[in-house]
Amino acid sequence: MRDNLEAVETRLKNSETRLKDSETRLRNSENQILELRNKERTKVIFSAAVGEGSKDIGPFNRDITLIYRDVKTNIGNAYSPSTGIFVAPVAGVYYFTIFYHAGGYHQSKLQLYKNNQHMVTTHDHASQHDGADNGGNAVFMQLQPGDQVYVRMVAKSHVWGSDYHTTFSGFLVTQM
Repeated sequence: MRDNLEAVETRLKNSETRLKDSETRLRNSENQILELRNKERTKVIFSAAVGEGSKDIGPFNRDITLIYRDVKTNIGNAYSPSTGIFVAPVAGVYYFTIFYHAGGYHQSKLQLYKNNQHMVTTHDHASQHDGADNGGNAVFMQLQPGDQVYVRMVAKSHVWGSDYHTTFSGFLVTQM
């Protein structure tokens, strides 16, 4: 009888251990599902144009941060049309593009920055025989929350200001 009772107690302890293990795995699975849902909910997409009517912007005597005031979309509100700066809300890999249109009589040179680090450039030299220039560039960047991405227009450069031609866009590809 005592042996049977000990055997039943052992099986009960083993069952309780398995139940606790199952509960732990279930909690871990629930946490993973919640984490995946939160990642899926994090949407960061923006696109904006300079939006200065139909006029030249520049040339200036110094480099300036170009402000894209005509916001086409700003899901996640990470881009500021008052400063021209995108601030990463979450860690991840992002994709950015810059495009410009300009007349050929001045150089056009835009540089995309991450914090204070120059990442990519689009550039065309001045020409007396070229009526219009278009340029662009794109880059994937790994960002941390709070990292800033913005476009600098180099001194003595210009672009065409409009709601359609000179744009800055980006989106979160994958959260890390």
